[in-house]
Amino acid sequence: MVNSTHHQIVIVGGGSAGITVAAQLLNANSNLDVAIIEPSEKHYYQPAWTLVGGGAFAAEDTVKPEKECIPEKATWIKAYCQEFQPDQNQVVTQDGSVVSYDYLVACPGLQIHWDWVEGLPETLGKNGVCSNYAFEQAPKTWEMIRNFKGGTAIFTYPGTAIKCPGAPQKIMYLADEAFRKNGLRDRSKVMYCTATGGIFGVPAYAKPLMEIVKRKDIEMRVKYNLKTIKTDPKEAIFEVTTDEGVESVSIPFDLLHVSPPMSAPDFVKNSPLAGTEGAAKGWIDVNKFTLQHNRYPNVFGLGDASSLPTSKTAAAVRSEAPVLVQNLLALMESKSLNNQYDGYACCPLVTGYGKVIFAEFDYDKNPSPTFPLEPTEERYSMWLLKRYGLPFLYWNRMLKGKNFERSLLKK
Repeated sequence: MVNSTHHQIVIVGGGSAGITVAAQLLNANSNLDVAIIEPSEKHYYQPAWTLVGGGAFAAEDTVKPEKECIPEKATWIKAYCQEFQPDQNQVVTQDGSVVSYDYLVACPGLQIHWDWVEGLPETLGKNGVCSNYAFEQAPKTWEMIRNFKGGTAIFTYPGTAIKCPGAPQKIMYLADEAFRKNGLRDRSKVMYCTATGGIFGVPAYAKPLMEIVKRKDIEMRVKYNLKTIKTDPKEAIFEVTTDEGVESVSIPFDLLHVSPPMSAPDFVKNSPLAGTEGAAKGWIDVNKFTLQHNRYPNVFGLGDASSLPTSKTAAAVRSEAPVLVQNLLALMESKSLNNQYDGYACCPLVTGYGKVIFAEFDYDKNPSPTFPLEPTEERYSMWLLKRYGLPFLYWNRMLKGKNFERSLLKK
């Protein structure tokens, strides 16, 4: 017999987006019937994993039990989502249970494809190969940086969308400083190999970043997509796009930090909620301003698995969530969806120990600074915000649905 339940609002995903939305909804109306479908027992503050990999943050401080994060008045359905059935207003979980809804919020996050890089699953965490994109791996990054004896250190960026597009270079800057502190930089080569065409997608911030790359004597290779890792001898093999076509280039390494390919979960890509063409293909297809689904009016989406053309960061979610909540509540009252998301995202670009460029921007890729400071400069104050302020705000404000308004900070 199929287990079947119904909830007024079903949220698929108990990460940053799902919990923030649930908390804000219940803060607005504690009588709402909200359920969160989420299989994980633990909740992670992933933005700090770069600092863990750089030896500046304790891994254990980035994790809490999921049950402590989910709002008390929300129902936690501890299960994997297997299928969206929006024509029937229901979701099917992996054990075959059916959860029906009046309204759906889809925010299941990304899946990481370690196996899309040949040889990576077998060598991750050893042989000089590391990655900050997993809780158990980030401390190993620091171990490898700390024990580095010189040679070639490569930091990669894949040919897919990823969580926090600045993270692949943040750990590189920290490693560079660690090598210098240990007296190894003069016998080391630091390389940034990115599948993209540049250092950062927002021109105002790309310029100072390129100056930092030059100052630190980092060798940058663009349109270099990591495809294979060999360990005997250690070689990183890249698919390189040139004007003449595509070629394979092998680079020997002593340390290799991999930012792995990512995508929306398969149950998103294979569902009616996914876009079918253009940039939205394979992502939850929502209006970029209202966050309402483009084909199913009672469905909303936000966060990493959405089609929103902005960075996939917790800071973006912090601005997306209030818009979604206000529009969902308006829809429930048969009112117009007047709240709009401007694409705000933030990437605190760690450029060294005690140095951060606090990159904030909108859909138009224009700087959108919260503070009355020149946003393209490295600042110690922004390091303190990244290291201490943002984790506190995440656990104690954002996940509690008590989002502070950027407009208040600007006054």
